[in-house]
Amino acid sequence: MKVLVIGGGAREHAICASLAKSVRITELHCAPGNAGIAEIARIADVSASNISNLKYYVKQQGIDLTIVGPEQPLCEGIVDSFRADKLRIFGPTKRAAELEGSKIFSKELMKKYGIPTARFEVLDSAQRALEVLEAFELPVVVKADGLAGGKGAVICKTRDDAEKTIHGMMEDRMFGSAGERVVIEEFLEGTEISLFALVDKYTVAPLIPARDYKRVRDGDEGPNTGGMGSFAWIHLLDSKTMKKIEEEILVRTVLALRAEGITYNGVIFYGLMLTRRGPMVLEYNCRFGDPETQVVLPLIRNDLLDLFEATIENKLTDVDLDFSEQAGVCVVLASEGYPGDYLKGRTVIGLDNPLGDDVYVFHAGTKKLGDKVVTTGGRVLSVCALGDSIEAARKKVYENVDVIHFDGVHYRTDIAAGVKS
Repeated sequence: MKVLVIGGGAREHAICASLAKSVRITELHCAPGNAGIAEIARIADVSASNISNLKYYVKQQGIDLTIVGPEQPLCEGIVDSFRADKLRIFGPTKRAAELEGSKIFSKELMKKYGIPTARFEVLDSAQRALEVLEAFELPVVVKADGLAGGKGAVICKTRDDAEKTIHGMMEDRMFGSAGERVVIEEFLEGTEISLFALVDKYTVAPLIPARDYKRVRDGDEGPNTGGMGSFAWIHLLDSKTMKKIEEEILVRTVLALRAEGITYNGVIFYGLMLTRRGPMVLEYNCRFGDPETQVVLPLIRNDLLDLFEATIENKLTDVDLDFSEQAGVCVVLASEGYPGDYLKGRTVIGLDNPLGDDVYVFHAGTKKLGDKVVTTGGRVLSVCALGDSIEAARKKVYENVDVIHFDGVHYRTDIAAGVKS
């Protein structure tokens, strides 16, 4: 088979790396890719957001299956467009992708169908939002309705922070049209969990639970980012908690969508908080999350191509998922200035010297310049390692972080710190 992966980040590098193990794939393509992906796939110079050019490329190259990494093309209807031309593609339709594309849609879906989530209010004017704010205790969460690159949920510790965030989203348009409407919701305390599930017409198949770190600095300080690190382990959740999550959240979400006339084929990312009131939904994504994908996929023993095909063909019920007992830890190396304005063009050194087995360096913001790899993005690399315990994986990953360098590099030193396995 010829397979195309759409996207150019570390998530897509991880997807490509897993697909590259499949003996059924004769050609692996990626659009637009990056310097790391170029080592294992044929790079197509096509933007991930240019649906018509992507379709042309697929037809021209005879691609048998397309896999969509980022949320933007999904929310813009790439799956609907490909299906209209009878092109096979992995991912949810535009209507189904609204689960991520609109925080208001997802929150109201949860409220309507009894899926546990934080108390919330939907606002369409800054004045009304400031009035409603008084009814919430601090800290409070303010969310932009639309897509904001993983940075649209702001935890506000003070009333002044909340007011500035509301003005920033709704009046200053810090997230563009995504902030025309906002959700204000109660802040949930507990342990945060990321859980992917493959979903088809008949089956919800959860993968390995993970945890990510959104704040830029150690100790969960500083602004939100797209993710500064993660870890995953099959035993992260006990069987009782997992059963409760499956029954009250995973399955109930898919049934709620079906009740609204939406059949979901693809992956759903469930962002969860384990609270004293039980597991609750923080958010949904309509695709694999970054940087959790980088530690989850290497722990899946199944052929990833088989899983993608079973999902789009409504045959997940026939699949026996096979997971490693190992743990995985990921540390993101970011550019100077990230998550704000950041510098580019810094030469990356130390990429050819992994220390130990089961070490992966997934590229995000990189490109090849002559014989050098240089930085092009805010998040540059995801350094990942597997081990027999979370502690062992953590030790190995930081040993490898220490040998990679570029000017201005920064990263968190507390990913998976203190987590026992």
